[in-house]
Amino acid sequence: MHIRIERARPADAPVIAEMVGELLREIMAAIGPGVFGFDPAATEVRARAWLTDGTYTVWIAREGSDARGFLAVYESYALYAEGKFGTIPELFVRPAFRSRGVGAGLLAEAKGFARGKGWSRLEVMTPPLPPFERTLAFYERHGFSVSGGRKLKIELG
Repeated sequence: MHIRIERARPADAPVIAEMVGELLREIMAAIGPGVFGFDPAATEVRARAWLTDGTYTVWIAREGSDARGFLAVYESYALYAEGKFGTIPELFVRPAFRSRGVGAGLLAEAKGFARGKGWSRLEVMTPPLPPFERTLAFYERHGFSVSGGRKLKIELG
């Protein structure tokens, strides 16, 4: 298998939206439905807009023309992080291609990008444990450490 990691372009929005849907369905299958709302068309529009204006930077892992996974990152700011840092909101590798170096390749791109931007760190949130212990172990193998807390949200609609 020869996987290439490529920086996504706005034209890649449909495949990114498709994989976001796969990621969310996998999480909801493990922890319960209704955790996420997902509108494929709106997700594609957002992905295209954010890739166009630079809000999101995305890498796609491809084998031939087929997408095998993706990683998205954006710039964040916090006093506790001593300035700018990167947040990885999505990292997904299609199940048949896991444990083959695809995720590691995507993370390597993100780490290099983050260093080039002068960010102090990268942060990522895993889906809830224990169903996603394997995800936590993956990140720990790649140098991430648990920094505490749980992700909370409030809907402002």
